[in-house]
Amino acid sequence: MADTNYPSATPPNQPPVQRNRAGKNLLIGLLAAGLLGTWGYLLWNKNKVSDEIQQANTEKDNFETDRNQIKEMYDQAVYRLDSITGANNNLQGEKSGLQKDIEAKRAEISSILKKSNATAAELTRARKLIAELNGQIASLQEEVTRLTGENQVLTANNTQLTSEKQVLEQNLQTSTMEKEELATTVDVGSTFSASNIQITPVNEKKNGKEKVTSTAKRVDKIVVSFDVENRIAKSGPADMYIMVTAPDGKSISDATNGGGTLTTRTDGDKSFTAKVPIEYTQGTRKAVSFPIRQADFQRGDYKIEIYHNGFKIGEGTRTLKKGGLFG
Repeated sequence: MADTNYPSATPPNQPPVQRNRAGKNLLIGLLAAGLLGTWGYLLWNKNKVSDEIQQANTEKDNFETDRNQIKEMYDQAVYRLDSITGANNNLQGEKSGLQKDIEAKRAEISSILKKSNATAAELTRARKLIAELNGQIASLQEEVTRLTGENQVLTANNTQLTSEKQVLEQNLQTSTMEKEELATTVDVGSTFSASNIQITPVNEKKNGKEKVTSTAKRVDKIVVSFDVENRIAKSGPADMYIMVTAPDGKSISDATNGGGTLTTRTDGDKSFTAKVPIEYTQGTRKAVSFPIRQADFQRGDYKIEIYHNGFKIGEGTRTLKKGGLFG
């Protein structure tokens, strides 16, 4: 082969065997260096990945811790809120604007905490909402305290008014009873008394003259006269009821004034012969006279009873005979 200017791979003064050995050693050294470098890179990369995994785990733990703290803060706020919302509803009756705003915040916070992939910004938003929520809960607590105080005052006032009402009702009941008793006393006390009762049988002549007689067949009318008076009775109209019972025990009905039934206070219902209206002046004695007429008068005793205000105030008897004159 012709000579060239390139250097020879084997030094000219070195034996061929030594030159081959040196090349192998160099190759082994290069391979070892490369292997060590690869191992070093792998070890460095492994450490880097481990650091990243540890950092990710740390961040995850911090995220969970942060999220749990926020949830605990939220749960505490909700507990406070629930403890006073019911009382506020009972006191106020319907939800206020504050309560509605609180419910909106609760819904947003709950939505964030339910997310498994919530972002840091969302958690920051949740913290801010919880802070606002706690402020609103404090305001609501003040409102509940105020309403509770007002309710206690109203309850106390209501209790007092109820007590006063009971006293007034008792007094009214007592006054009503006393008034009724007084009215009954006045009513009974205003009953007239009758005196100077006269029962006069009269025969009416054709010339218009009248003559007292005790002969039954000559009697045309029986004139009942009496005086009434009462010191407490007020001036005004009053009715006197006259009951005439014939000798046969039957009640006589006046032909002119008819008759009817009177409910008395002591003797039950009784038939009366005539109702005689009078006009009374308080504190005076009033003379009353009234004729009782019928077609034929029987022989025997005629009983006259006088009633006023449901009470019998006087009575008398007159006997008619078969013949003869009275007086």
